[in-house]
Amino acid sequence: MSIENKVVVITGASSGIGAATARLLASQGAKVVLGARREERLADLAQEIGANAIYRVTDVTQREEVHALIQLAVETYGRVDVLYNNAGTMPQGNLSERDYAKWQMMLDVNVMGVLNGIGEVLPVMQAQHDGLIITTDSVAGHVVYPASAVYNGTKYAVRAIMEGLRQEEKDHGIRSTIVSPGAVRTELLKTVGNLEVKQGLDEIFNGENSRQTVLDPEDVANAVRFAIDQPKHVAISEVLVRPAGQIV
Repeated sequence: MSIENKVVVITGASSGIGAATARLLASQGAKVVLGARREERLADLAQEIGANAIYRVTDVTQREEVHALIQLAVETYGRVDVLYNNAGTMPQGNLSERDYAKWQMMLDVNVMGVLNGIGEVLPVMQAQHDGLIITTDSVAGHVVYPASAVYNGTKYAVRAIMEGLRQEEKDHGIRSTIVSPGAVRTELLKTVGNLEVKQGLDEIFNGENSRQTVLDPEDVANAVRFAIDQPKHVAISEVLVRPAGQIV
């Protein structure tokens, strides 16, 4: 199954996993439609990729902006083969901190952002009777650990939503995939907030053994590519990608 000429919409595309995925897919001939909040980053990435990339500033918490991103793909290329819901945030801290604002932000981005993508692309894919929806989940959506209960909850929710999507849309030719990375060297680390947790993560990301405990964005991009590069009768429902030295 070829990646060439597939139309792939990517949210959270301005850095990290999203940018690495855009570069990889475009290098193999895909048409990538990039969405994120930071216009300068998007413009630079689109210029780097060249003719196979277009972009629109997109906040995934705003449904009308997600709709506009999907419509940009349809108006430019006539279809959407893949939607990659990749935007996310990861504030950490114990529930006793009662940080309602951060909890709400995680729900808005990690859960509603995914639902906005699904809701806006489904009419297009149903009309095509074809499509693949991929979402970045996390190992945190498979295990729970202290200071991460709300983040864990958003990622467990993504698993449930994507499995429901699979069951509801399988007869419409629409497939779904979650890609669940372990620790990845991206800007997501900047959203942690809690200093104690941040210090522990810094040891993992910058320690002598970091080559074994931290993934590169390109490692996750390869998993996304694998899910896309399958014949239509094959659905890759889940991909867990851990650094070889990760404990959980």
